[in-house]
Amino acid sequence: MLSNILKLSALSAAATTLLLSCSPKEATPWDEMNNVLSQISVPVFPDTTYVITDYHTEGDSLFTDAINNAIIACSENGGGTVLIPNGTFKTAPIRLRSNVNLHLSDSTLLEFATDVALFDTVLTRIEGIDCYNISPLIYAYEATNVAITGNGVMDGRADTTNWFTPARLKGVTNEKGEKINEKTLLYQMKEDSLPVAQRVFSGDAGIRPQFINLYRCNNVLLEGFTLHNSPFWLIHPLMCENVTVKNVKMQSHGVNNDGCDPESCRNVLIDSCYFDTGDDCIAIKSGRDQDGRRWNIPCENVVVRNCSMKDGHAGVAMGSEITGGVSNVWVENCTMDSPNLDRIIRIKSNAERGGEVQNIFVRDITVGECRQSILGFELQYWYVYDGPYPPYFHNIHLENITSKKSRYVLNLEGFPDKIQARDIVIKNCTFDGVTDPEINHIVGVEDITFENVIINGKPFHYPTRE
Repeated sequence: MLSNILKLSALSAAATTLLLSCSPKEATPWDEMNNVLSQISVPVFPDTTYVITDYHTEGDSLFTDAINNAIIACSENGGGTVLIPNGTFKTAPIRLRSNVNLHLSDSTLLEFATDVALFDTVLTRIEGIDCYNISPLIYAYEATNVAITGNGVMDGRADTTNWFTPARLKGVTNEKGEKINEKTLLYQMKEDSLPVAQRVFSGDAGIRPQFINLYRCNNVLLEGFTLHNSPFWLIHPLMCENVTVKNVKMQSHGVNNDGCDPESCRNVLIDSCYFDTGDDCIAIKSGRDQDGRRWNIPCENVVVRNCSMKDGHAGVAMGSEITGGVSNVWVENCTMDSPNLDRIIRIKSNAERGGEVQNIFVRDITVGECRQSILGFELQYWYVYDGPYPPYFHNIHLENITSKKSRYVLNLEGFPDKIQARDIVIKNCTFDGVTDPEINHIVGVEDITFENVIINGKPFHYPTRE
């Protein structure tokens, strides 16, 4: 599967030029989206059901062993559905395996333990950096045909009494007994090129884990359920291929609570989901700094459609960990509306992380309001003003977008001394309630086209002409 991921499918520059200049009867980038969708299929499972209560030991307050043993039995016997029936069940981390559909009944509440002593240590990534960390609440590694389905609720129970205590947010304790910010130690290990096998965070020194982390998996379906109170990112497919996330409700406002973060994945569909999150609703990623360059696997062929975004730093973001690049993203028919939603489309990196972001197509978006801008670039993200790997953003198209309130239309922060972002097209859009008289804030970006755009009730031309 990994070899398939390594085969880049990004449109060539020549193909992109052809698509953009073609007549209406010829192929368009949206036809290419349909080609990608035709390659994405959901896994199919044998009609065999394993009920977790059949594996539960009387007197055990947790259903961890019952769930994991049912998953093992299901996988080893050819696959099927592991059923969590109606009711409330408490569990420590769950390990998914090949050919298993973990199904939550309509009135299921699955509550996760917060005692780190119950968390084993697994290989994963934290903010684009490879490491061993305490297990995500649900984890799979190199599994094929895996699913989590059903209309039940899963609650990570993260709050200020456990994962978000001031002591934990302030830092972890290293082997010398020193208190260090929870991720600073990992960052330093990456800077020192410490082997991944030595980047181990376990027990009380563990970094807050993801809710769902599927690592190097193929044929994935996540559908129907609701997620609450995650310790960290909610859904994190990592180096996966053929992923469908559909009708999932993500409501979690903790620290670093991104909604869905496909990282170095290929062929991903995020469809009809609801996001009310403490960080980016969707953030597309591909590794960070040396680790991203070592793998050099882009995230490509991502389709986002029919989604609703409420709170979050961005509706759909690319970055900031995009060292491996992002190619071919389509976003359509979404509603985004909140005074706490900073940006509709956001692309961010810096000259230490690098990364090329290309072929981003957005259409038919309804924005009630957002705090800052419809489109935002940050090429000097996190106050990194120079470095050997300047990112490059290009070929980004927005069309048929309406918005009732924002500060800017474009807030594009590039490099003041060089052009590393270009080819931006804004077409057939209406933006009302743009509060900053400047309309756009643009630094270090060229080849910007506005076509049939109305801003605050008047036709807008760029560069502005009298």
